[in-house]
Amino acid sequence: MTLASCRRLLAACLLLANTALAAADDAPPVFSERLATRETLEQLRAGGHVLYIRHGYTDNSRADRFPDLDPNDCASQRLLSDEGRALMREVGQRLRAARIPVGEILVSPMCRTLDSAALLFGDKFSLSEPLMYSANMTSDEKKPRLAALAAILREPVGAGRNRVLVAHAPNLADLIGFFVKPEGTVVVFAQRGSKGYEYVASIPPRLWPELLR
Repeated sequence: MTLASCRRLLAACLLLANTALAAADDAPPVFSERLATRETLEQLRAGGHVLYIRHGYTDNSRADRFPDLDPNDCASQRLLSDEGRALMREVGQRLRAARIPVGEILVSPMCRTLDSAALLFGDKFSLSEPLMYSANMTSDEKKPRLAALAAILREPVGAGRNRVLVAHAPNLADLIGFFVKPEGTVVVFAQRGSKGYEYVASIPPRLWPELLR
């Protein structure tokens, strides 16, 4: 092999290595789920956390009408099923039974999240465009919303209350590598760690009876 051939081969290898590193940077982080304990509930009762709640089960026989989805037109969206509505009522009851104080409530503009928030907490919540369903967005469209979501998770929450976000699974998957499953799961964050926020634990619906015994 000539010197020129060696140089071309080395350049090609370096290009492949750089491409692989760039792809790794763009990949979501490796995530390991932790289930909440009764100690987690005690921490939440003291406040100072963010609760990210995935909306209830939906009617999968009707998809979002992408790219013609209109957040103000529920007919263009996938909506909660009857089971999803029942689940949200149940999760709301569990949160109240656990005596978890709730302060600010921010909700994605999609109809399934708005309905979920109403069933969870009533009508005292605010729309938050950064929580908009991200699955149909391009990478460039996602970036400012993910930055805004990270800022919401970082923003300190005072003692005696918790901030609640009612949103979607893909958004959190893009941010921390956790595709929240199943629907109705509560994901707990604290304001600490190198990013300014830190995942603490998850409360899937099936776990509430054990936590509240």
